[in-house]
Amino acid sequence: MARRYDPERRQRIIDAAIRVVGRSGIGGLSHRTVAAEADVPLGSTTYHFASLDELLVAALRQANEGFAAAVRKSGALVDPDADLAEELARVMGEWLGGERTGVELEYELYLAALRRPALRPVAAEWCEELAETLARRTDPVTARALVALMDGMCLQVLLTDARYEAEYAREMLARIIG
Repeated sequence: MARRYDPERRQRIIDAAIRVVGRSGIGGLSHRTVAAEADVPLGSTTYHFASLDELLVAALRQANEGFAAAVRKSGALVDPDADLAEELARVMGEWLGGERTGVELEYELYLAALRRPALRPVAAEWCEELAETLARRTDPVTARALVALMDGMCLQVLLTDARYEAEYAREMLARIIG
């Protein structure tokens, strides 16, 4: 029997894993649930991802792109005269005000690193890459503090169902920026 050439299969499996976690949480993730969601044979998931941790690493890498991409596209990083605190507060507000399931999914995968050591390097990469991006407009130490503050604010909004307050965020970010 000839093997079917399917160059997009690995990506479809990652996309399916993200949908499964978004719908059922990490506890609902298995090779079987992902194979069913991706409409691929079970063997395909284990061929491309020997363990669930490998699959979660790929899903986390992809999910982490949401907020980081929004920051990279922000005009404040290009324009040295733009108000960095204002722009970051705006980007956070747009991200948190967007499709909530995607934001929650990003954080669920990110926080899974607490219990799954294989995910920790990917979570750390996200923080480091975002800090490097922000360091274009400030120094590296301030950039790391900005990442920690934004991360904390986003978590508080998500965990408490609090309303995101852009003016408060702008003021706190401005204090760190100096």
